[in-house]
Amino acid sequence: MRHFGHIAPEVRQRLFHQEPCEFSANSSARLLSAALGATLYSPATRPRLADDIVKQTGRGVVSMVLCLEDSIGDEDVAEGEENLVRQFTDLAERQRAADLPLLFIRVRTPEQIPDLVRRLGPAVRLLSGFVLPKFTEERGMPFLEALASAEAESGRRLFAMPVLESPELLYRESRVETLEGISRAVDKYRERVLALRLGVTDFCSSYGLRRAPDMTAYDVQIVASVIADVVNMLGRADGTGFTVTGPVWEYFRVQERMFKPQLRRSPFLEGQAEELREALIEHAMDGLLREITLDHANGLLGKTCIHPSHVLPVHALSVVSHEEFSDAKDILKPERGGGGVLRSQYTNKMNEVKPHRAWAERTMLRAEVFGVANEDIGFVELLAAGIPG
Repeated sequence: MRHFGHIAPEVRQRLFHQEPCEFSANSSARLLSAALGATLYSPATRPRLADDIVKQTGRGVVSMVLCLEDSIGDEDVAEGEENLVRQFTDLAERQRAADLPLLFIRVRTPEQIPDLVRRLGPAVRLLSGFVLPKFTEERGMPFLEALASAEAESGRRLFAMPVLESPELLYRESRVETLEGISRAVDKYRERVLALRLGVTDFCSSYGLRRAPDMTAYDVQIVASVIADVVNMLGRADGTGFTVTGPVWEYFRVQERMFKPQLRRSPFLEGQAEELREALIEHAMDGLLREITLDHANGLLGKTCIHPSHVLPVHALSVVSHEEFSDAKDILKPERGGGGVLRSQYTNKMNEVKPHRAWAERTMLRAEVFGVANEDIGFVELLAAGIPG
């Protein structure tokens, strides 16, 4: 699979200076953690789940979570488990694993992990891992131990994606202690923790809050402070950190808005895509685009998504611009190893080799999985090209 692999090769050639790389479920954890992109969640009870997965693959989705937790009722868990086994078996009979997204199951209890792996049988080859809810050291370790046991029994490499969403993480008096515990747990299983996911909806629920469609997670200060602390302690670029993914965007259509749209008109006029701009505004995408930009600025990569229309904006804004690529490449030249300051090739900024090195390394990894846009290509062209005809 590859990002933007659903669009024609000649279109990719026009859009990209460097095309996104191909990868599979067997690629390195480092590559996969950066390549997750927009991770689309789906209730495990959907009766045509196998068909849905195939359909979303054709629309550019490269990672999905099939949820047995908050997206379904308590009374539907057994039915959801049976449906998952049935749908995975169906998929395994008609699809190669290489033709499908990375598939994860979000469970409720540690016991579900080995049980589901056994029940999946040969179809477990389609499974990339599990999403672990309300993760703290105390609650999370049994999940990680169950994952390791299921992996050993099945012979299948399985990744964990803990969700950081518990009240202990939100409350100021317990936050640092909780983060330290999470750090100990995920460090012990570092090779199997693919990414850390943020459960911002649960954070908001602890205070009876819900952000409006013209507000981002970063406008809700209590949420923004948690994101900052998670990145501070768990997202460092010194080799100890993990990929931290962006929070879910809840909206996909807005009936009425209080504030002006946040999308400037000029990029769309230049790309002759005014209709696209209007469609994005109508479906609350201007707020989503702003939040994705803030995710990147705050050290997050990828995003939890609950609607297929959110996938393409996440991927389009994850593509490395030609300017970013040029800066990163200059900073990482072997002859720059001693440091120093240089003017960017775009002659609009200073590149300081030592302080900007970690940024450059992350940028080059993102360039590998999402590609590098041609010099005259911006996110508007990437969005427009990726929309199904």
